[in-house]
Amino acid sequence: MSALAGAIIGTDDIAKIMAQLGEKARAAARVLAHADPKAKTLALNEAANALDAARAEILEANAKDIEAAKAGGMSAAFLDRLALTDARISGIIEALRTVAELPDPVGSTIANWQRPNGLDISRVRTPLGVIGVIFESRPNVTADAGALCLKAGNAVILRGGSDSFHSSRAIHTCLQSGLQAAGLPIDAIQIVPTRDRAAVGEMLKGLDGNIDVIVPRGGKSLVGRVQAEARVPVFSHLEGIVHIYVDKSAALETAVSVIANAKMRRTGICGAAETLLIHRDVLDTHLRPILDALIEKGCEIRGDETVVGQIADIATATEEDWRTEYEDAIISVKVVDDAQAAIDHIATYSSHHTEAVIAEDPLVVEKFFSEVDSAIVMHNASTQFADGGEFGFGGEIGIATGKMHARGPVGVEQLTSFKYLVRGNGQIRP
Repeated sequence: MSALAGAIIGTDDIAKIMAQLGEKARAAARVLAHADPKAKTLALNEAANALDAARAEILEANAKDIEAAKAGGMSAAFLDRLALTDARISGIIEALRTVAELPDPVGSTIANWQRPNGLDISRVRTPLGVIGVIFESRPNVTADAGALCLKAGNAVILRGGSDSFHSSRAIHTCLQSGLQAAGLPIDAIQIVPTRDRAAVGEMLKGLDGNIDVIVPRGGKSLVGRVQAEARVPVFSHLEGIVHIYVDKSAALETAVSVIANAKMRRTGICGAAETLLIHRDVLDTHLRPILDALIEKGCEIRGDETVVGQIADIATATEEDWRTEYEDAIISVKVVDDAQAAIDHIATYSSHHTEAVIAEDPLVVEKFFSEVDSAIVMHNASTQFADGGEFGFGGEIGIATGKMHARGPVGVEQLTSFKYLVRGNGQIRP
């Protein structure tokens, strides 16, 4: 661990340290932009091998973080996001190997066409350059972000949360081992060596033009700060207020199993369902089985007046509930008259992350897909599939809910830009 990690560093010193990280990242990015794809693949596989060999050290580092988080009174959901187990380390290793085997996007042709004057024009993928990733408690983001950025030919500067300080550094050491083994610059994946929040401020300023894009991954306060203060482009989502609409055509068995999984598989992730909308015509047949399945798994129900009238001993939902990402075993439930009412509710309260419809009527599904303006729209499937790994991206650096450049899971392809290659044979413009 860097000696800087536990030291008291002045603001001017932090600015200098961060500026140096930016300069090193830019130099590494120039190398990565034309690096042999085989070298990037080797680096990721060697990083996976290093992680496998360092399981004990990583778990020991994580135990320090967990102990500190418990002493700080962190919630069970927070501790779950922070915790590493042998199985979760295996998952990180598998993700690294999956990214390693993805097709290299750099230089691939997106489109090609010929003009009447004989010009041949191609649009090809290029790296973005240097990416700054600011995240909180999930130490696996260290590996996910490092791997995806590297595969896309980008250098990355990682700033993990103070709560995952030791865990992130243990994983980062393995990533740099992989880079070194492949003959790639170790500055391609750097980690901020201090917990001081001033380092985040320096990243948001862009490190003298050396950061091309910022990706925040964490809670509302972190993402809100990044969106408000960043002087460079940002890929992010502020909240994951995820809705599921149960249509009158929904199959009961599908609705029960999908909703229970969408809410309760992992309540702290951004794809967890937060609001359930149910068609009035299936109150008698669908409402109680769905809510019973949730209650059995320990979920608290907050319903509108109609739901409260149907189910005893549940709280009445307030206006604030429709606007809340619980990140906990709580769900708000509302009865709607039809699909249009559900879509209108989503348009009012959605954070444009993920929404799902449970229905057998294809016209309802088509309407939902067409009119719901979120990054991910799903049919008869758990919203917990809102994840780059589940999309076949080999992982994700985050979910983007904006409409510029990247939207939805940000994987390898979304971490590239493009340029035009124009080939001629002497053409001049009249």
